[in-house]
Amino acid sequence: MIRYIAFLRGINVSGKKLIKMEDLREHFKMPGFKNIVTYIQSGNVLFDTAETDEGLLRKKIEKRILQKTGFEVTTILRTLDEIGATIKKNPFGTINNDDPKKLYVTFLAGLPEKKLCTVLENFSNDGETLKVINRETYLLTGGYADTRFSNTFVEKKLGMAATTRNWATVNKVLEL
Repeated sequence: MIRYIAFLRGINVSGKKLIKMEDLREHFKMPGFKNIVTYIQSGNVLFDTAETDEGLLRKKIEKRILQKTGFEVTTILRTLDEIGATIKKNPFGTINNDDPKKLYVTFLAGLPEKKLCTVLENFSNDGETLKVINRETYLLTGGYADTRFSNTFVEKKLGMAATTRNWATVNKVLEL
């Protein structure tokens, strides 16, 4: 069995695409899915499965959520091992809770083209620094609410779906 984390994009944000976590756990009760756990209201679901085809899993989850809720929800998957590697590859080192800059990770649906990563990274400035490593972007910023590196901005620049989590959430899912 492989432990996966499904990061659902755009649910329970700004009163849109509302899904109660207990309902979301029920939606994930599908053949081959075990040990289903949700973490906070922003759409983080951990589960075990023997399935190794990420594309097939993503389609299965997205189809099920559409059937159950009536709306489409983009799903980005990572294994627990991949989350561990994401944490280890953090290019900004240790971030303390009292640090005025906060760290966010944007999980990408695929591996972006190198030239697109360079273009995106070039938008970094004194107040915000973004680094792309494999299928993640790491953003160090004073506040995500005011960042130019929003999910939509990253998606447009890299040409693929993405979803963002704060550093505390990324670390917490590794513990669950």
